[in-house]
Amino acid sequence: MKKNKSKSKKNNLKPLVNFIYETDMLTKTPRSGLWFLGTGKQSVAEHVFRASLIAWVLAHLIPGADHKKAIFLCLIHDLGEGRTSDLNYVHQKYGKLAEAQAIDDIASSLPFGDEIVKAFTEFENKKTIEAKIAKDADQLEWISTLRDQAAKGNTKASSWLKAAIKRLKTPQAKALGKMMLTTHPDAWYFDEADKWFVDRSPKLRKWKK
Repeated sequence: MKKNKSKSKKNNLKPLVNFIYETDMLTKTPRSGLWFLGTGKQSVAEHVFRASLIAWVLAHLIPGADHKKAIFLCLIHDLGEGRTSDLNYVHQKYGKLAEAQAIDDIASSLPFGDEIVKAFTEFENKKTIEAKIAKDADQLEWISTLRDQAAKGNTKASSWLKAAIKRLKTPQAKALGKMMLTTHPDAWYFDEADKWFVDRSPKLRKWKK
């Protein structure tokens, strides 16, 4: 009987389609910390995307880390917020969202639901190296967001950065965070000494390294 149930779950495409549609809610769910910051706008989906890429980068700096697993933990860590919304640090002083329950409910209809629950639990426990990487990536993404707002003149973001940096756990994340504080968000493409931005001569069309 159990085998038939399992097989039925795998062959039922409707829950998979519903899951795909549900993930779109993350694009519509705002990161509420920015309300208190006063500037900037970001959805949970945007945060998750960049945090996942940061986890991939960070995992390559840490010997023995499984970068695919670290990415998956990042993809799952805020999945429940499509149902619960997002709580910032001020809100969390007065209540906690039932994200674990949301994850259980999401997973209950999916043939790979156990993987989702396991990943979410691992991220929350922060014991494995991949979980530590995912958590640091979560914070580094927030640091990059704050750094961008600070560069635009938000002095509140500058003070918040001091607390955010202290949350980092791995030496590699701390090193990245420290460099992010001294690197302008536009540095990847803009250099005021680059003559290309003055006359755009084809001879000067060289990408920065």
